[in-house]
Amino acid sequence: MTLPERIGGLFGVDGLVHTRPLPLPPVRLVDMRRELQQGNTSIFSTVLQHALAQTLERGQQALLFLNRRGAASFIFCRDCGYVARCQRCSTPLTAHYDDAVVNETDEPYRILICHSCGQRTAMPVVCPQCLSRRIRALGTGTQRVVETVRELFPQARVARWDRDSASGKDAHNALLEAMLGRHIDVLVGTQMIAKGLDLPFVSLVGVILADTGLYVPDFRSGERTFQLLTQVAGRAGRRSEGAQVIIQTYQPDHYALQAAREHDYQAFFREEIAFRRALAYPPFGRLVRFVVHAASESTCRRQAEQLAKTLHNYIRDYDLGGWRLIGPAPAFFHRQRSRWRWHILLRVPADTSTATITAMLEAVGSLDGWIIDVDPVQVL
Repeated sequence: MTLPERIGGLFGVDGLVHTRPLPLPPVRLVDMRRELQQGNTSIFSTVLQHALAQTLERGQQALLFLNRRGAASFIFCRDCGYVARCQRCSTPLTAHYDDAVVNETDEPYRILICHSCGQRTAMPVVCPQCLSRRIRALGTGTQRVVETVRELFPQARVARWDRDSASGKDAHNALLEAMLGRHIDVLVGTQMIAKGLDLPFVSLVGVILADTGLYVPDFRSGERTFQLLTQVAGRAGRRSEGAQVIIQTYQPDHYALQAAREHDYQAFFREEIAFRRALAYPPFGRLVRFVVHAASESTCRRQAEQLAKTLHNYIRDYDLGGWRLIGPAPAFFHRQRSRWRWHILLRVPADTSTATITAMLEAVGSLDGWIIDVDPVQVL
């Protein structure tokens, strides 16, 4: 079954919305490498800046999507390479503006927040490792996008929609009503703005950086990127024609982005299924993920290596052809809430029954402290 077109609505002279098929908006990929080569160091390409200006002149609305909260992605020392990390987790701290506190120049303070455990700390003035003052916030978050829009278009009414800005009970409804009431010109947000919203006056969708989740170590990263871009592109032109989508990227040739540009899920499927088949990933194989947590990294590693040896012996003793171990290795999120994390992936043939997997787990013995995920949705 295919769905070649979407159903939209047009405002008629009678003031009513008349339903009829509307084409999906055209999508343009902008190569940000060329923008840099041409001297544009802004987070907005010249194409997106021009499209935003036209949208605002026509009195229409724009969505700007970035899959990252905060003002910057991490804090980096340019002299020694130090990166500010959460003391309880392995993830880099993200810079945010604290609008409730201003300094002597009436600028909001930057604070650092861990998006895993919520720990907050002050933005360092000097590098704690080498005492250099050349410590900077690098990368782009939703707060930085809002700041840039206000600098370029001071007259625009800009709002932000992410987990930090819409944390109250009625915050989501208030933002949605403000968009529908045309009290917002530009809405900047994360995945919250990508899915399911029917915003009749949005004629421009801009994706600030499409590469954010493209190369995370998860075999579904391309699939998730394609889904997200397709969903956010669908927010444009739901009541009228003439809408457009602009996707900024440093990887314009990636098959997920090429397919998203053409709204061509069949082309994406052909590329993705070939990749899955070559590596025996689902649906051509099944995965069982084992994750262990420990207060000590050495303990965590030792437990992971012991289980890997036990699984290897089981595969050898039962002569299980097609069963393969990946790891043990540190998990992508190596430390969370002061607990270290290691994981093992067991890849088995696609026709392996759940009963066979259960029998293997029972034969391995007690797995106290382990998290076992059969057919995991993600492996981070």
